[in-house]
Amino acid sequence: MQKQVDFSEAIKTKYPEQVVIAIARDENGKANPVTLGWTMIASGEPPMLAIALYEGHYSVKCIRYCKCFTVVFPSSDMADAALYFGKHSGRDTDKLAEFKCGTAECAEIDSVLLSDAVANFECILESETVAGDHIIFVGKVVAAHRNTEGKKRLYTIGPGHKLGGVTPI
Repeated sequence: MQKQVDFSEAIKTKYPEQVVIAIARDENGKANPVTLGWTMIASGEPPMLAIALYEGHYSVKCIRYCKCFTVVFPSSDMADAALYFGKHSGRDTDKLAEFKCGTAECAEIDSVLLSDAVANFECILESETVAGDHIIFVGKVVAAHRNTEGKKRLYTIGPGHKLGGVTPI
């Protein structure tokens, strides 16, 4: 049975929700990570991922500039990094210099991978669409990387940025 309620009440049932980190370089070459909850597989063939960013985020400018981005599935070990990357702006801060975490250069695009992540996907920008106060960026996956250590994937498991790990298959 269903009961009609306000959107703000029904949306609370979304947890657990994916956490991803998107990374794009700015015009000065600085890699700028941002934490996001809104992501999806947009195509299987060719493989494409979509991310949604608030239109005012500095990362929107970065993705538009470099035409590529990394989508990172952070591990549960990266909860502090995910919170930091989501609460600070790349306009004012070099997030990867301020919050130390392992990085490696991408194989196919001008971006970086996060070494402790469960997986990293290198994406070339295919399209963007305005969706209300967000921009949806669709990227074609040109390289994928998976952690060999069997780490748990980070999810938002409750309101107020409550984070926890889930073991991937």
